[in-house]
Amino acid sequence: MGAIVIIIVALGTVIGLLALAVPVAASLGTLSIVLADFFSTRPILRALGQVSWSTSTDFLIVAIPFFVLLGEILLRSGMAERMYKALALWVPWLPGGLMHTNIASCAMFAATSGSSVATAATIGTVVLDEIERNEYPERLFLGSIAAGGTLGILIPPSINMIVYGVLTDTSIPRLYLAGVVPGLLMALLFSLIIVAYCMLFPAKAGRRMQATWAARIRSLPDLLPPIFIFAVVIGSIYAGWATATEAAGLGVIAALIVAAWNKRLTVQMLLRAFEGTMRTNAMIMAVLLAAYALNFILAAVGLTADMRRLFVQMDLSPVSLLLVVVLMYLILGMFLETLSMMVLTVPIIAPVMVQAGFDPVWTGIIVIIMMEVGMITPPVGMNLFVVQGLRKKGVITDVILGALPFLIGMFAVVAAISVWPDIALWLPSAMRG
Repeated sequence: MGAIVIIIVALGTVIGLLALAVPVAASLGTLSIVLADFFSTRPILRALGQVSWSTSTDFLIVAIPFFVLLGEILLRSGMAERMYKALALWVPWLPGGLMHTNIASCAMFAATSGSSVATAATIGTVVLDEIERNEYPERLFLGSIAAGGTLGILIPPSINMIVYGVLTDTSIPRLYLAGVVPGLLMALLFSLIIVAYCMLFPAKAGRRMQATWAARIRSLPDLLPPIFIFAVVIGSIYAGWATATEAAGLGVIAALIVAAWNKRLTVQMLLRAFEGTMRTNAMIMAVLLAAYALNFILAAVGLTADMRRLFVQMDLSPVSLLLVVVLMYLILGMFLETLSMMVLTVPIIAPVMVQAGFDPVWTGIIVIIMMEVGMITPPVGMNLFVVQGLRKKGVITDVILGALPFLIGMFAVVAAISVWPDIALWLPSAMRG
């Protein structure tokens, strides 16, 4: 009964604060204080300073600002825009035209940024003017940006995979490899959803674009910088030259080299990139610190142990347990930001999943995909707000309705890797072998 009361108070408090438009970090911090005051007889709030310090000084967490800075440099130096325009020349023959470019650009940018929000924001900044110019269906076009942006946390490198690896002591290089095939599969399914929509409603397929092979060949150099940066980041990890954090730093150096080569490395560009990095990193770290503090409070009042014990006592079959976990993340994703949700739930869920026989790397991919679902499910889908904020007109309902069809692709990938786990585990096993 004590655990049920804590859950009711916790959910009621956080939902109420979010409904009042209180920022996520402040909501989680307030909830920590409420739970500590009402459900603990010890002065556990005094330990939050040590919790915050140990969290912020973790060596792997240092990779987060590096990856944010990497994405900012790609955006501010114009590399992202040139990449998009180059990709646009290769897919105009498909029904839906530039909507496929949105997905492909998000997948390629995801291979360098590590953040869903950064991916959606960067690609959205580049492409939103194309909706009216080429007569695309506005809702689906917006949805393709929001859904494509979620690939930023599945295709490596990924900030969320780093957090999962820290929480579960799981190999981050193996997590990175495990995300490659599911990420590419999801991008393919997103494109198939666009094709199906445009075949059902040909009048809403947008204007077909024309491109010559000569123009496509000339565009190839604009695709090389993201590939080069991806090779530096991921290659340095698997060559054994760098840790995930060091590889993120190498990625920043590679991005600066490319910007200098293109004569876009200016003081003004760097200042804008640094400012954007500080803003984004401050938001991420505030959420992380608040979530870690809340996780500590939940453990101190006994809720974490009670929840883990509850899962064990339910004695669910592996399939039933997986369905419960997927449903739980679907519901939580409607109300919580992904990083905070991960910090709060993974310490409870991961040990139970591993005890039930699931591979920790495979479990991490399931969790990451469900985080992606949370990015585009209302009322707190971060990518929905990012795209609507860039749009600066209309209502967010348009973005929500446009993103809904892409949930089919996400749940299809969850089903596929549940039936065939090697979709996620084959590449890590092959590289280790």
